[in-house]
Amino acid sequence: MKQKQDIRALTKDQLRDFFVLQNDKAFRGNQVYEWLWRKGAHNFDDMTNISKETRQMLKSNFVINHIEVDQMQRSNDGTVKNAIKLHDGMIVESVLIPTENRSTACVSSQVGCSLDCNFCATAKLKKMRNLNPDEIYDQVVAIDKQSRLYQNHKLSNIVFMGMGEPLLNYKNVLMAIDKITSDEGLSMSPRRITLSTVGIPKMIKKLADDNVKFNLAVSLHSAIDEVRSKMMPINKKSNLADLLEALQYWYVKTNRQITFEYVIWKNINDKQKDIDALVKYCKKIPSKVNLIEYNAIDDGEFQQASSKATEQYVRTLEAHNITVNIRRSRGKDIDAACGQLANKKVEE
Repeated sequence: MKQKQDIRALTKDQLRDFFVLQNDKAFRGNQVYEWLWRKGAHNFDDMTNISKETRQMLKSNFVINHIEVDQMQRSNDGTVKNAIKLHDGMIVESVLIPTENRSTACVSSQVGCSLDCNFCATAKLKKMRNLNPDEIYDQVVAIDKQSRLYQNHKLSNIVFMGMGEPLLNYKNVLMAIDKITSDEGLSMSPRRITLSTVGIPKMIKKLADDNVKFNLAVSLHSAIDEVRSKMMPINKKSNLADLLEALQYWYVKTNRQITFEYVIWKNINDKQKDIDALVKYCKKIPSKVNLIEYNAIDDGEFQQASSKATEQYVRTLEAHNITVNIRRSRGKDIDAACGQLANKKVEE
């Protein structure tokens, strides 16, 4: 039996051509495309302005491979974590992070991850596969619905900081962002989207060449090669100098500063030499720093640094006119905070 194609893999032009081949009007493809993306239909029967005969014909030729929220947990602070079941039964996680004035969706781009960062729970899962553009898009749609339900306002921001490395799923992530920002999709401004990466120089340059309009964040965590390489094996292949060159290229092409994400750990990167190295690195590229609270993953090697160390980072960075923010983690009680996404099964 012939396997049916996922209809959301087709472009609008391909849908229009399909209907012409069926001796129907090309505009019918426009109608279906709108149902699939702008209206987020997961069932052909929802397409109420299309005849039953046409819907049946679509069912005979296509499927809509959509996600399902398999489990949902709500934190004491309002954070919502979703275990997302994909069409093949695999699971990824996404998070709604609410604050007083906005709601942010933290979405995944891969099932698992291949980069082996020692401090991240997701890295302990082997990479299974990349997510398709529609699977990424559906996470955003689901979280937008939750934001409207629980926060009484629509989603305001998206961060690609969930499971996986977005730049290792480059094509699908950019296709998803194109749909999210398109007037035919969710019409969200790319300025409200941030892609977070461990820092893959070749792909950062490609982002710049492709003239993307969204923001770029880099998980830095140390500006000393020896220290960073111990935490993040990717640094052994592409060191801080390689990363800096790519970021400078990005800035020249886009004229947009970088956000460095930086966790401070006890006895790892909490000394004055670590702070001085970060200051020196930041001065080489227009950037700001987000100091992120560490979230334990049941591993004693990494421990949250003292508040004194954090305060010293802030004082020193500000003294050098480098913008710095402290990001308090949300959703820790449900393992939804940064670095904790690991598909832990919820006890019934």
